[in-house]
Amino acid sequence: MGGSKGRKDKGLNIMARPSASAFAKKYLFVPFWFISALNAGTLIASPIQQAETSTVTIRLVKNPQPLPDFTVTDPDGKAVSPEQWHGKVVLVNFWATWCPPCIEEISALIKLQAKYPERLQVIGLSLDSGPRESVNTRLKNFAQQQRMNYPVAAASSELQAKFGGILGLPTSFLLDERGRVVQKHVGIRDPALYEAEVRALLGLPVNARIEFFEDTGQVFPVNPNRPRQLPGVDLSKLSPEGREAVIRLLNQRSCDCGCRMTLAQCRIVDSACPRSLQQAAEAVAKIAAESGNR
Repeated sequence: MGGSKGRKDKGLNIMARPSASAFAKKYLFVPFWFISALNAGTLIASPIQQAETSTVTIRLVKNPQPLPDFTVTDPDGKAVSPEQWHGKVVLVNFWATWCPPCIEEISALIKLQAKYPERLQVIGLSLDSGPRESVNTRLKNFAQQQRMNYPVAAASSELQAKFGGILGLPTSFLLDERGRVVQKHVGIRDPALYEAEVRALLGLPVNARIEFFEDTGQVFPVNPNRPRQLPGVDLSKLSPEGREAVIRLLNQRSCDCGCRMTLAQCRIVDSACPRSLQQAAEAVAKIAAESGNR
């Protein structure tokens, strides 16, 4: 761009260490320019992005694990599996038609998918339960009404377990182009964060700080056979149906502590909150009483 040669570009800081490029080469599949930026300790923003005053922070796993192998069927009976997304950045979004925050987030996911149609794949895995035919009809109608431009399918309890158990909704897992899980988000996030993460993984200019961290189970479970629990919420005495009912209730009701999150999200984000702890215990007692559990 003529006339901009003398202008000093604004660098975007990252957690620069002497070995940054070394561990990036080892742990992340990134383009050459990204490695160069790591060596320099900065990522350069585009002119348009330089005009922006705010900068988001991206945190990516430096020891990412591969996505579990699975196959689901969309409402039309078409098989959907990770092998179809090879070479793309993927956002696996666990949601439900009965989840208000999930519904609120959908429009942002639609826009993101439309903006990067060839290099990004969003996939919606629903926790809606019931007879398969009924669930498929519900998902198909909902997807049509919302004009969702990415595939959706029901997520079985077995599939949820492969991801360590899905307790708060929405929950999204971000995958790099090699199919490895590099981040996890519970609850609604700023769409700008999702786009910044996607752009960074695609090797596109991004106005963001980029930090790398060791995943010790906070993003992807060390032992998927031991699903996570909501902090302070005892579901052990409930039947599988009762447990599902409680999870659904906690993802539908808002905490009254002022956090503007659902009860499930509040328990995950702020385990010390006495209000969500009390309300969650009341929800467990209610479902236990209704199902005959004590």
